[in-house]
Amino acid sequence: MLAFYFSQTEIPKISFGGGGIIMVLIHTLWLPILLSSVAVFILSAVIHMVLPWHKSDFKKLPDEERARAAIGPLAIPKGEYLIPRAGSSKEMKSPEYSKKLVDGPVVALTVRRNGPVSMGTRMVAWFIYTLFIGAFSAYIAGRALSPGAAYLHVFRFVGATAFFCYVVAQWEMPIWWWRSMSLTIKATVDGIIYALVTAGFFAWLWPK
Repeated sequence: MLAFYFSQTEIPKISFGGGGIIMVLIHTLWLPILLSSVAVFILSAVIHMVLPWHKSDFKKLPDEERARAAIGPLAIPKGEYLIPRAGSSKEMKSPEYSKKLVDGPVVALTVRRNGPVSMGTRMVAWFIYTLFIGAFSAYIAGRALSPGAAYLHVFRFVGATAFFCYVVAQWEMPIWWWRSMSLTIKATVDGIIYALVTAGFFAWLWPK
């Protein structure tokens, strides 16, 4: 058995291999999972639809109509595209490909189906996503903490887990997909807020 013992003023006893803390089962945390998801859902709607925080996330093309007229007839299928795109590592090293990069344009393009955006479907998917993060946070905290754990202990575990779910995965985007740092920073701030809200509900409603 591997066990760590800490004073009550720091963190609860955690053990592996038998004995140790009484774990909190995930189904007993349904209320903080649900309420934190609802709170994040409402808060995200306010941040994206009411506040001006995300109004400048995507820029308008200098000549949108001309771009639409040029791209539309191509009937590009739904998917992710790079312009220019090399067909092999050998082509990536060729002078012709290098010239395309220098001459431009260099574009990462996402094409979706034509038609209005179904906000209802996206909202439902987003709420399910927040529920998943709440449930995952509950699982991690429930395996680490006992009933009656101190507010700050619960806040720490849940907050850290939710932070990694909402925030850290986004940091890959500017590394590989040229996402702007301003958009990444905004998403990071949003995620920190969501993580803090999630942690607050769990710490408040943790089983006694």
